Amino acid sequence: MSDPTTAVYLAMAVIFLVIAGWKAMAQLRDPSLPLALMTAAFFVGGVVYAMASPAGYRFLGKEFGEPRIATLPIYAGIMLCYAAIHILTLLWTPASDTPRSIVRRTVAFWTATYGLAITAMTTAFLHADLDGPADPLRFNTQQADDPYVLVFLTTLLGVLTCGTLNTWQRSRRAEGTDPRIRHALRWFGGSMLVTFGYVLCSAPAILLAALGHQDLETLGVVGSYCGILGCLGTCYGMSGAAVTAWLGERRDTVALQPLWKLVVGDIDQGLIYSPTSARPHVWGILRIVLTRRIIEILDGIRAVEPWTRAETAQAVHDLDDGTLTADELEAIVTAALLRDAAVRYKASAEAARATGEPRVRAAHGAGDTASVLPGAGTAAQDERARLVRVARALTHPLVSAALDLTAVRRSNTAHGSPPEESAIRHP
Repeated sequence: MSDPTTAVYLAMAVIFLVIAGWKAMAQLRDPSLPLALMTAAFFVGGVVYAMASPAGYRFLGKEFGEPRIATLPIYAGIMLCYAAIHILTLLWTPASDTPRSIVRRTVAFWTATYGLAITAMTTAFLHADLDGPADPLRFNTQQADDPYVLVFLTTLLGVLTCGTLNTWQRSRRAEGTDPRIRHALRWFGGSMLVTFGYVLCSAPAILLAALGHQDLETLGVVGSYCGILGCLGTCYGMSGAAVTAWLGERRDTVALQPLWKLVVGDIDQGLIYSPTSARPHVWGILRIVLTRRIIEILDGIRAVEPWTRAETAQAVHDLDDGTLTADELEAIVTAALLRDAAVRYKASAEAARATGEPRVRAAHGAGDTASVLPGAGTAAQDERARLVRVARALTHPLVSAALDLTAVRRSNTAHGSPPEESAIRHP
């Protein structure tokens, strides 16, 4: 019962409880049965790892006056964790033509199976005559000479075998499901096979120990680490897609900052929904922050849109060498139009302040600007990706070159001379 083992188990407990808290917050925002099962699985798993650590095991033994009493809630908790994962897989993987009544009956069958197994394990454990050292990693082999312990362990390993292998088999039905669910199911399947290694290591060690031999005791200990690896895979399966989405939201929130400053921060403070918009918090729940940022940017774009001019877009097209994709070209055109429009808007605002006018006047001849600025027909679910492309295009060399060319052409037009074609240079 070494300190390193305690550290590993307590680290696993912390990981599980942190994810449980995260899932619980998601459950409060958007209640659903899958989220409830995930929250329960992670919470129970965290408690199990805390109790199964050598330090936790000894503590419970002292508190209850029975050195091995923690084994019962630990193994029952393991069953509950895998029951939640198994039922979650059943809910996610019915065939397209499977009636809901059959799905409900299948879930009810496995729920009853796990419930009866835990009841049988509890009854057998309470009737067992336990003796010898209290070592959580060697309980299976040290106590295997007791017939009630054999019933206890056989029930555990039997149900765990059926549950893990059935979960692995069902997780292969991931086609056609949501990408996040496919991600979870792929990891569930692999994790269940790794966890089955616990059964493969423990079963022969227990059988030999029941016959009075401890030669495979170390193999039984190795099996517990198969359980740890399987749990880590399950953690990633349940949270990896969410973590990836969160990291994407954080990345996009930061990426949108220059565009926000261009069309909101430097344009009109009245467009800001919250004082934190200028420096958004990028470590908490980001979906709300990112959504608010997109709304503010779209409001800012509408504010400067009357100052956009087709000549700026034309300058980009004149300088384009044909190597850009359609999305890249659209983003660069939009970025150039917005940079030019922001400058023109601020010039109008300064002129309005100088003359004492209460508001900025719309640019003359701006009635057809709706067709100048790309992206008007973008679907709501695609708006975030489009704005991120525009934000990243603000510093593109082609944007700067197009603005320089537009300035030259406007200067020549103002002086009544034709544009200088020699000024057209690709960056």
